[in-house]
Amino acid sequence: MLIHPWDAPRADAEWHQWLAVHDFGTLVVNGLDGEPPYAQPLHFTYDADRGEVLTHLARPHPMWAALLSNPDVVLSVVDDYVYVPGPWQAGVDIPSEHGTPTSFYAAVQLRCRAHVVDDPAEKAALLNRQVGHFQPKGGTAEVAVGEAPFDRLLSGLRGVRLDVTGVRAKFKFGGRRTEEVQDSIAEHLAERSGPRDAAAREHIRRRRVS
Repeated sequence: MLIHPWDAPRADAEWHQWLAVHDFGTLVVNGLDGEPPYAQPLHFTYDADRGEVLTHLARPHPMWAALLSNPDVVLSVVDDYVYVPGPWQAGVDIPSEHGTPTSFYAAVQLRCRAHVVDDPAEKAALLNRQVGHFQPKGGTAEVAVGEAPFDRLLSGLRGVRLDVTGVRAKFKFGGRRTEEVQDSIAEHLAERSGPRDAAAREHIRRRRVS
């Protein structure tokens, strides 16, 4: 992922805060013997204090042999993406039809070392941490070894703990443009009011003052 200086995070806190509320991404695992990589969309739980990611997959998943062979993986998360028409990016000194279309987006790529969790008690703890993240108000029974209703499901899945070894983050929201052009783009996004347009506008505003 190419990251220009004007698209880079202002500080680690920027991508930490963004990742805390963007918890669905794609786990990419190298393929075996020249095969293409596996790319699995999934929910995950990121723990910034421990520098780790927790997730799980079904035991029959075809990627396990590849993951065990090469546990160096990438978790890719992309959101808040919008298409920006060319005329929106044109400065006051050039014709609007000469403006360059582009994409705005936020992206975090975590390079990780994967550890498979097969111990039933450890899997139960991992699953409970995940449910606690996604359902902080509860409503679902705890996973416990030897106890209904979820003990029978433990053997059908494997947990994954990802130790984060590197991070690449990007917030591409017109950082190279003049404030006048950024303001114009923000106004156009408000008028269009499409999916993720409000989030993109907030990034423009936030990165202006940070």
